[in-house]
Amino acid sequence: MDRSISRLMAYLFFAHSTITIINGYFPVFFQYEGLTGSQVGILMAIGPCATIVAQPMWGYLSDKYKSIKKMILLALSGLCVTIFAFMFVNTYVGYLVAMFILFFFVSPTTALGDSLAQKTSVQKRVSFGRIRLWGSLGFAITSLVVGYVLTWIGIANIMLPMLTMAVGALIIALSIKDVPGTNKPVTIIDALKLSKNGSLLLFLLLVLFISVSHRANDIYLGLYVVELGGPEAMIGWAWFVGVTAEALVFATTAYWYRKWSPLTFVIIAGGFYAIRWILMAFVENPWLFLPIQLTHGLTFAVFYIAAFQIINKLIPEHLQATGHVLFITVIFGLAGIIGSLFGGILIEVTSISTLYMVIAGSALIGTIGLIIFQRKQIVR
Repeated sequence: MDRSISRLMAYLFFAHSTITIINGYFPVFFQYEGLTGSQVGILMAIGPCATIVAQPMWGYLSDKYKSIKKMILLALSGLCVTIFAFMFVNTYVGYLVAMFILFFFVSPTTALGDSLAQKTSVQKRVSFGRIRLWGSLGFAITSLVVGYVLTWIGIANIMLPMLTMAVGALIIALSIKDVPGTNKPVTIIDALKLSKNGSLLLFLLLVLFISVSHRANDIYLGLYVVELGGPEAMIGWAWFVGVTAEALVFATTAYWYRKWSPLTFVIIAGGFYAIRWILMAFVENPWLFLPIQLTHGLTFAVFYIAAFQIINKLIPEHLQATGHVLFITVIFGLAGIIGSLFGGILIEVTSISTLYMVIAGSALIGTIGLIIFQRKQIVR
């Protein structure tokens, strides 16, 4: 295998591992620090807010200076410094500031990594999924291993494994290679012109309906498991099962992906999302979450690969990184804010099972919209 591909795979493993620690264990850390539930919720919502601000900027700079690698190195350097500084923060206001800065630097490390993986897959003629699956493996393995590590060293020392993963990603990033692109110069005006791309905006709006359902599940799955009487260890296993299924789908992309158009695959994934959430709504035994989590591969992995390719078609070549990061900002950042805030309100007013019925409806709306989108042949 080409060494540049192997190094990129290793980078994605460590970069996604770092994100896993933040998303999976920071709420527990803040609770240990004595913060209230509402304070923890606000702190975790800071991440998507910072992502919306940061990722388009990093994507634009990558296109402007024709180097994803340089932006990754800059972001990782800032991330390592921020994690180290985080060790000395002990007030709520300090955590608010630190979380914004942390996500400002951590969010582009995976988004730009995925963009580089897509460009590398085209240049080297290998499937995007084959490269991207290593990010999923990092997520899956770290979600389990770090849980045991923190049991041993204590949740108060969460910054140590996170700093280890971030430094590992930085060291490996030094050896990854940029993919040469077009020499056409990029200006801020070029990036702003994307807001006039009607097909792009409509596609992003429709996938937002699907992504909100995905992010709401990410945020409230753990609460659902505990509410139904499941042990906390089951949360880690649920993530492991789901992301392992995701990795398998990424790994086999070359065998199934070219059967239909990318938009058809996004529609299929949206339909499976709706079915998945309906099944979740009717679960009474928490152990049933594990087999349902296997559908994560048929939903997120298929959706992500296919949607990425559609973005490639809708974005000019010299703005590819900007387009990729904009897409990721919508499906993770904006969708995360909506899923978190509205999901929390819905749970307080009704129940978590009702939340899953509502997000099933959201996924179905997005899917029906994409079917109409396809029939009008906006994407050819």
